[in-house]
Amino acid sequence: MAAPLDEGDGDFISDDLYALLNISKEATKDEITQSYKQLSRIYHPDKHQDPVKKKKAEQVFSKIKRAHEVLTDAHKRVIYDLYGEKGLESYGLEIVSRTKTPAEIIAEYKRIQEDEEQKRLERRTNPHSSVEMVIDATSLFERDEYAEFSDSMPEINSLTVSQSVECPLTSQDTGIISWNVNAANGRGTGSFTTTYRRLLANRGTIQAALQFGNKDDLTLRWSHNVNKNCVFKLHTRLAAFSDNDTLKITVGFGGGFVYVFDKNWQGRIHYNVLPVSSLSTVLVYNSERRQVVMQIMLSPMNSYIHGGYTHKFENQEGDVSVVARVGTQGFLVQAGVEKKITSFSTIGATLSVGVPTGVAVTVKLFRGQHSLVVPINLSSEILPSAVFYGTITPIIVYMAVKKLIVNPFLTQQKEKDLERKKNEHQERMQEKRREAEAMVELMRETVERNIEMEERKNGLIITTAIYGKLSAENPGDLQSEDCIDVTLPLQALVKDSKLISPEKNTMCDLPGFYDPCFGEEKKLYVKYKFRKKLHHTTIGDKENIRLPQQKHLLREEELPPFISEDPET
Repeated sequence: MAAPLDEGDGDFISDDLYALLNISKEATKDEITQSYKQLSRIYHPDKHQDPVKKKKAEQVFSKIKRAHEVLTDAHKRVIYDLYGEKGLESYGLEIVSRTKTPAEIIAEYKRIQEDEEQKRLERRTNPHSSVEMVIDATSLFERDEYAEFSDSMPEINSLTVSQSVECPLTSQDTGIISWNVNAANGRGTGSFTTTYRRLLANRGTIQAALQFGNKDDLTLRWSHNVNKNCVFKLHTRLAAFSDNDTLKITVGFGGGFVYVFDKNWQGRIHYNVLPVSSLSTVLVYNSERRQVVMQIMLSPMNSYIHGGYTHKFENQEGDVSVVARVGTQGFLVQAGVEKKITSFSTIGATLSVGVPTGVAVTVKLFRGQHSLVVPINLSSEILPSAVFYGTITPIIVYMAVKKLIVNPFLTQQKEKDLERKKNEHQERMQEKRREAEAMVELMRETVERNIEMEERKNGLIITTAIYGKLSAENPGDLQSEDCIDVTLPLQALVKDSKLISPEKNTMCDLPGFYDPCFGEEKKLYVKYKFRKKLHHTTIGDKENIRLPQQKHLLREEELPPFISEDPET
């Protein structure tokens, strides 16, 4: 269906007007009207004499009539296709004008959304925070036989806390306030930084940052988009610090550019002039599933070659990475993994082995815009025991945390959210169920005629159709409250010995269907006869139904345990 204006769950049981009329989203006005007329023959109140059925038909027909009115009106259809039911409810009266074209309506909606985005921008601060705690555990692996036991315990070397808050001023201007404090070796230091960033009209950015505290400096950065593939950057820095009660000032200057070769490949070159001359060249390959980084750094202080590979899990669930660096100051090899444990939380660990750094493991926790990083130095030399424990310990900790804390928490949260949604929408769900049952009752006579017609030409006849939480291993599921019989509604969709459902969000949108197990994974099991041969298939909730198909032909040994009908009946 259309993209809703609000990403919340308020529209999860709203009607899909296309599915209600059993038409595709590309249906023409004539096709919409033809489908409406066919459904009117079943659900129009004048077609029913019984007072109870007549009342049910009035309720069903009002929905079908409204779907026809919306989808045959070019203006309303554009709004519905773009923003769904909420678009019709929220802004329909404001911008649906007979004097406006569909293109003008789209432009008007964009203007309204831009106004709303500006209001959200004014309220947004986008805070970031991080905590880094460096732990020295070298005493566990580099034992001093003369040291006391208390001296061999791990200790915290330093603790750094930093935070930043963005203050959007206009759509082009942003102010950023950040600070950090550090405690190490019995001393405390800190700094406070204010930053101003502006998006330039010529597709560039200018940024000025002023820092006070343990070091004072002013940094200016400027970038310009030469074209859609190339960005040129310059930066300069003026830093002041005290050395033996003497104020010293250093100047830094450098620049570079970024070039995008295609959607996956990107190249970067950066040249630093002051205070130390250096040249860095980086080539990056980035795709949906992997990233490769290759870098060469040339500098009098430290020259090195760097290579890194990252493999990303599906659905952004995490990644594994390997990094190697060789230079004039030694070498470094890193292996790391990050794994999303909840919708907003990610944990990770990285093992580093190198010279002269030794062995270290870094544990990371990310929660939204906040992070906790704990580097643990295991040994100043490369010791097999340090490498072993640095590898196996994070795995054990991860498995224990996930099994004992994360999984129970997620299960509990899922149950609470599901129960909350059921309670919030219970009345609407009951209404949908009553509507579906009324539709089934009203379509019964039409379906009987449809079956007679299909039998005369050995066409498509639905013998069993079960929708809900299915399990072939548990026959009782078919009789539980988590499943419903939709044989009649499916047969009603059969036309000329074919059944092709329109594109939809879920099968709950089809006429005569409703959700029997909200929040659970649902499937549709169908057994049908075509040309006197029995077929069966299981279809996912959001898949399109296409019957008949040769691959559905049922063989006796494939018969599910809960299907016992005689194929000849």
